[in-house]
Amino acid sequence: MKNSINSIITGTGSYIPTRCIKNEAFLKNEFFDETGNPLEKANEEIIQKFSEITEIEERRYVTDDLATSDIAHLAAEEAIKSAGIDKEELDHIIVAHNFGDVKHGSNRSDMVPSLAARVKHKLGIENPGTIAYDLPFGCPGWLQAVIQADYYIRSGDAKKVMVIGAETLSRVSDPHDRDSMIYADGAGATILEAQESENPIGILSHNTRSDTKVYAKMLYMDKSYNPALKDKGDIFLKMQGRKLYQYAITHVPMAIKGCLDKSGLSIDDVNHILIHQANGKMDDAIIQRLYALYDKDEVPKDVMPMTISKLGNSSVATIPTLLDLIWKDKLEGYDINKDKDGILVFASVGAGMNINALAYRI
Repeated sequence: MKNSINSIITGTGSYIPTRCIKNEAFLKNEFFDETGNPLEKANEEIIQKFSEITEIEERRYVTDDLATSDIAHLAAEEAIKSAGIDKEELDHIIVAHNFGDVKHGSNRSDMVPSLAARVKHKLGIENPGTIAYDLPFGCPGWLQAVIQADYYIRSGDAKKVMVIGAETLSRVSDPHDRDSMIYADGAGATILEAQESENPIGILSHNTRSDTKVYAKMLYMDKSYNPALKDKGDIFLKMQGRKLYQYAITHVPMAIKGCLDKSGLSIDDVNHILIHQANGKMDDAIIQRLYALYDKDEVPKDVMPMTISKLGNSSVATIPTLLDLIWKDKLEGYDINKDKDGILVFASVGAGMNINALAYRI
């Protein structure tokens, strides 16, 4: 039997910002609703309800001297070291993000040159054959970039690809919108390499859907909820939380099942599901519904590792950061290096609305 080319993860890296922001930090915020009226409930009650729904207790913000490309570069350096490769051998650097570099004191996006070009520059890579570009695809951006990397590798166009997910949502969130407590900053990077094998290993299958006719504006940019700031021209990240929740729990399970079906796998074959850390309760509901598609009432304990309670929602960075922590035995209770021939599932949902899923054999 002829060997096939497979996409294998050979290195990971992440940057977790040093500023730890606990829920109590929002007690003095002045929250408004979408019509500009102050919320009637006390902040203590708002924050408690928020924590119950999202399971977020704290999140990480970057320090004032760092921007998205900076932390992407730090994660990239760690991934290159982890993989033990020569950075000049990289065929592609793909950076998933949504807002570019947003500097301290502003919420304006800076995306010229691309963040991938900035990361390549910071790494000091001289090779003009290392193609650097960005991918804005909402929260599923890192996973979609991994899917693109898989196509490059399987086609023979590339042997080594670095995929980075990085974001500083703290600088585009409205402090007068209670949803701002969800958002966090961070960066994660992954090296994928081509490897020949008689049996399928690494990336086995993937599945993506994009729903825009009805759901395009579930996440969007708009003015602050604070009426006093509406004429300043700044825009902030907004979401239709309840509708987004319903969309996610309805469609993400089917997307994951579709991915598993493509590779002839069942949910019983899956060791761990690495899902976008968006909202604790929502992720729980997604997994419950996924197992229900296979007529299973119970979800295996610890099948879904979570970091959202301590790291918040850092958009494209949540999955690669989670992967790095597990890969390097830094998340208590998880050691995927022991799961040889095991199956990982990656899944994400976000602005677009976009959903994707990927199955990976260790």
